Amino acid sequence: MKNVYTTSLNLQNTDFGLLLFRLFIGGLMLTHGVPKLLKFFGEGEIAFADPIGVGETVTFTFAVFAEFVCAILIILGWATRFAAIPLILTMAVAAIIVHWTDGFGSQELPLLYMAGFLLVFFTGAGKFSLDYHLLKKD
Repeated sequence: MKNVYTTSLNLQNTDFGLLLFRLFIGGLMLTHGVPKLLKFFGEGEIAFADPIGVGETVTFTFAVFAEFVCAILIILGWATRFAAIPLILTMAVAAIIVHWTDGFGSQELPLLYMAGFLLVFFTGAGKFSLDYHLLKKD
């Protein structure tokens, strides 16, 4: 039987795809991180869930760090794999602990984000990133 389908890996297309993916997933995560950052530096008391028992302020600070700072790092492609870890953990806590009793509809978005950040963690940032350009060995 003749093989009618062949696969070939075009590394330039793969790197461009990773760039687009980082821009989209990081940018979308910023829509969650920016309001938290504004609330963090705003007036008033912080009221936030404490699903793992470390305190509302610590939990909120970690969420702001992950959803704002780490999202920007992912967009830039700087320390990408390390930046993905807090985002993976934050999304896992949101899906598995915070929204556990809410059903799959509430868990779906954090699980989708978590899957995306797992992809970034395992693939890295690609060639179109600060990681590549600042750390490449000539």
